Amino acid sequence: MDMLDIMLSRRSIRKYKDEPVCPEKLRAVLDAALSSATGRGKRPWEIIVIQDKETLKKLALCRQGAGRLLAEAPVGIVVIGDSELSDTWIEDCSIVMTNLHLSAHAMGLGSCWIQGRNRFGEDGRTSDENARDLLGYPENYKLLAFLSLGVPAEEKPAYTREELHHEKIREEKF
Repeated sequence: MDMLDIMLSRRSIRKYKDEPVCPEKLRAVLDAALSSATGRGKRPWEIIVIQDKETLKKLALCRQGAGRLLAEAPVGIVVIGDSELSDTWIEDCSIVMTNLHLSAHAMGLGSCWIQGRNRFGEDGRTSDENARDLLGYPENYKLLAFLSLGVPAEEKPAYTREELHHEKIREEKF
């Protein structure tokens, strides 16, 4: 599959088989994330991988609504960024999340980006506060997002070129 095929066929997967993720595939997905582009080479991200079911159930409570699917996923990935190291930590961590998403699909895995920044937990506190309490990361690190990851238990059709919104592209001649 070439990169455009991967991008067109990648869909958010919210249902996973009750089986572990192959360690080699997980390592490849994490390698893709660690190779992400970054502003000024700062690499302000930290990636926290969770496979313990009890911790995943607690992590699911860190984010209202969409966070619930973390409890059913074999793997949860938390992407945080050092806000003191780089003023582009949000952008840099978003690239990490995109690489996680695309590489998971390329490996035959399903994933879903679950926004954490500026979101709230089931208890009304911020998702960042809840995740920090659970995972123990320092105050200078801020939560960007969670990624649920697993072997897909659902299939979704790829986008077609006709479904793409080409009217969203404006070409100007300067």
